[in-house]
Amino acid sequence: MQFIDWAIILLYFLFSLLIGLYFSKRAGGSTENFFLSGRKMQWWLAGLSMVATTFAADTPLAVTELVGQNGIAGNWLWWNMLIGGMLTVFFFSRLWRRAEILTDVEFVEFRYSGKPAAILRGFKAVYLGVFMNTIIMGWVNLAMIKILIGMFPEYVNSSNAILFVGGCMLITAIYSAISGLWGVAVTDAFQFLLAMAGCIILAIVVVNSPQIGGLSGLESKLPDWALRFTPEIGAESETGVGGILAMTVSSFLAFIGIQWWASWYPGAEPGGGGYVAQRMMSAKDEKNSLYATLFFQVAHYCIRPWPWIIVGLCAIVIYPDLSHSDKGLGFVKAMNDFLPPGLKGLLLAAFFAAYMSTIATHLNWGSSYFINDLYRRFLNKDKSEKHYVLASRLITFVFMILSVLVTTQMTTISGVWSFVIECGAGLGLVLIMRWFWWRVNAISEIIATVTPFIVYGILYFGEFNIKFPETLYVIVPITTAAWIITAFITKPTEDSKLRSFYKKVHPGGAGWKKISDMIPEVTPDSGYRLLFVNWAAGIVLVYSWLFGIGKIIFGDFIPALILLAIGLLAAMVIKRNFSKVGW
Repeated sequence: MQFIDWAIILLYFLFSLLIGLYFSKRAGGSTENFFLSGRKMQWWLAGLSMVATTFAADTPLAVTELVGQNGIAGNWLWWNMLIGGMLTVFFFSRLWRRAEILTDVEFVEFRYSGKPAAILRGFKAVYLGVFMNTIIMGWVNLAMIKILIGMFPEYVNSSNAILFVGGCMLITAIYSAISGLWGVAVTDAFQFLLAMAGCIILAIVVVNSPQIGGLSGLESKLPDWALRFTPEIGAESETGVGGILAMTVSSFLAFIGIQWWASWYPGAEPGGGGYVAQRMMSAKDEKNSLYATLFFQVAHYCIRPWPWIIVGLCAIVIYPDLSHSDKGLGFVKAMNDFLPPGLKGLLLAAFFAAYMSTIATHLNWGSSYFINDLYRRFLNKDKSEKHYVLASRLITFVFMILSVLVTTQMTTISGVWSFVIECGAGLGLVLIMRWFWWRVNAISEIIATVTPFIVYGILYFGEFNIKFPETLYVIVPITTAAWIITAFITKPTEDSKLRSFYKKVHPGGAGWKKISDMIPEVTPDSGYRLLFVNWAAGIVLVYSWLFGIGKIIFGDFIPALILLAIGLLAAMVIKRNFSKVGW
């Protein structure tokens, strides 16, 4: 690291703080301004903010690890989530914006009635806003510690790394607390562009290094399994260590056929939720909400991963001695070994940008749950908007401190991904159906939240020898049966609540016929056949462009043009149907 590297990093931090100061006045008027930017955000800014949030410090390392273990096809571990993401685009983005609530947890009392609704809202505010949120930030902090130790082994070690990460988090908390979602979203956009530029530069530098010799040299040096775009179901992994290439048919079907709709996972909730719902609700209108979510899906899956994949493939050649669990470190080693002064500082600033964009969103999002759905709802009602904005700013720093404390107690993040999916298996269907079936009530959602934990505990401690993802075949049916039975045997949501919800959101469909017959003056949504066509076309669009861009990179131009043309055709279908569905 030379002077120019440190200067670039300093300028990055200074610019991030200046953005926060610039938007401070916009955030101070009300909690709606602080948490939802006054519902005035345009689609491109909301979409960029979503992409930036899901681009954490650990993401390039995770993709590098997947590629190092199982080649390009290893990314199907998360590529499968596109199916649920497109469902959110066409079926839920407009509904979230139309609801005009402040958080997705507030939806509970917007949709349900009685004490069960209040209990569920308070529980979710604590469980998601405090418990789950601080764990996620601890996870991201742990990844940043790994990067800093890898980049500066002479200065940073496991005992003092938390001080460096804590300082970075303090800067993030300052501009998040000052500027609210406006500042978070604008810094997200800046940070995403910086992070992507740094990763693209690294990929170009490494692939053109003497050890690789360009893309043609990379292809000639790699084994065949590394360049496969799709997994070989049931085949024995050629890496000799198992993984996605050695998937059984049942495992693959669990990912493709169950996970995307049945399991809750941060940032990929069925029906939308969390910070994705926050961005949809902050959009200036329904059209901007839909376009933002569609842009997020395209950028998230088509554009973002390829620089990381290229570096991961190069790391297979350059660092063959890395252990199976350390493959992700190939990204950090490539930064250290191949970047000259200036570019090294730029890429480190890019990692800080990726880290801070994620942390900033989680600080703002978690604070919105605590203030709106716990503090204002149950603990301190009827205060002024200025009081709640001040409380929001203070709780932002509290969450920062909590996440640092959680980080000091974490040693590994292995298994967290599967644990979260298993303990939310079956909940996803409730999150979808509560929009489209009047009979879903608060108690059924409580049962859908609790049951997966119980079944997971029985499977884990009962030594049934069922491993993830096959556990989904057990947890999802039991959870689904439990909440559906509960919906029928418990008292339904009050008619007055259902009518007010339907008047506001008017989702339409057969599941609301009882309520729509009560209020025939309300015009429900229609055109669901076209929405299903758009959903399928959106999936085809993203996968075609994802693989088409990959084919272009590797010089396979004829298949690339065919794939890009298919994606363009799918985009034209979506655009044609937009005018028919209406807003």
